[in-house]
Amino acid sequence: MSILKIKKRYFGTNLQQQVQTILPGFSLCLVVAMAAKFVSEHYGGPTILYALLMGMSLNYLSLEGKCIAGIQFSATAILKLGIALLGARITFEQLLSLGFTPIIVVLVGVPATIFFAIVCGKWLKLSTSQSVLSGAAVGICGASAALAVSAVLPQNKESEKQLIFTIIGVTALSTGAMIIYPFILSALGLNAVDGGIFLGATIHDVAQVIGAGYMVSDEVGDVATFTKLLRVAALVPVVVVISVIVARSKLGQKNDANSPPIPLPFFLIAFVAIVALNSTVTLPEALLSATTEFSRWCLIVAMVGLGMKASFQELAKLGWRPIVLLLLNTVFLAGGVILWLCLNR
Repeated sequence: MSILKIKKRYFGTNLQQQVQTILPGFSLCLVVAMAAKFVSEHYGGPTILYALLMGMSLNYLSLEGKCIAGIQFSATAILKLGIALLGARITFEQLLSLGFTPIIVVLVGVPATIFFAIVCGKWLKLSTSQSVLSGAAVGICGASAALAVSAVLPQNKESEKQLIFTIIGVTALSTGAMIIYPFILSALGLNAVDGGIFLGATIHDVAQVIGAGYMVSDEVGDVATFTKLLRVAALVPVVVVISVIVARSKLGQKNDANSPPIPLPFFLIAFVAIVALNSTVTLPEALLSATTEFSRWCLIVAMVGLGMKASFQELAKLGWRPIVLLLLNTVFLAGGVILWLCLNR
């Protein structure tokens, strides 16, 4: 989306007036995000999950009143900005330093999990969008992947509920994996490198990977973190492929031979550019740290906005099938990585 389109979409022709329209809802999302961060830091637990749940408790504010525009802005524009700035966490050197083993695990595990999710989704009578969302969240990087993939999937009245349900489920599973998976390492007798690869290739969210890895040892934590970064990097090609498939599908339905070229999402282009810049230029550590922290805050604010646009009652209507799909995807990914590591010991 170009700067001009963003301005027209969110600010219209009167910039000052539109800023005043957006400010109440955005300020509310920011305050709730700060509260979620405070609770997470002082009482433990994932900040993103707190942000979602707190936002959902204020669902009524997205239905009427002055906060609607700002909540929508937080759940869309702020979300995409946060995803783009995730590139500040990654360099090509970090990814290449892992060697071929984690690369093979990720290259096979990510598409296999998404394909498995689609197959299971059909069995569970779920939509393809819900299945792809679940598979990407489990296979790549949890909530961040769900947010990025959702941004390029076809949108309908169920899209936001499916996204929020997926984020809540995958965050809960990731927290459980952080506690359980280190015991699996001990039971299987995996060494530090294999153990780190297992944790990095199977736990959903970055924070939980780091927590589980360094809970075991510094070496396991380092390998797990780098492996996880490789999965995060897989987000770009996966989302690009999905966006192309979706766009082609739409063009095919229109049967328009003169349709314009398929546009790449702006936030993905920015993500790749930031990774390339971070890999080729030695950026100040203070700048990288600030960018990463700003990205994290953007995602937290976006989570609040998304939470405000849904309710527990609406999510309950989705039923048990999405939960089963997330569980099956998680078991499939973990089982596949364990099998591969054991066969190659």
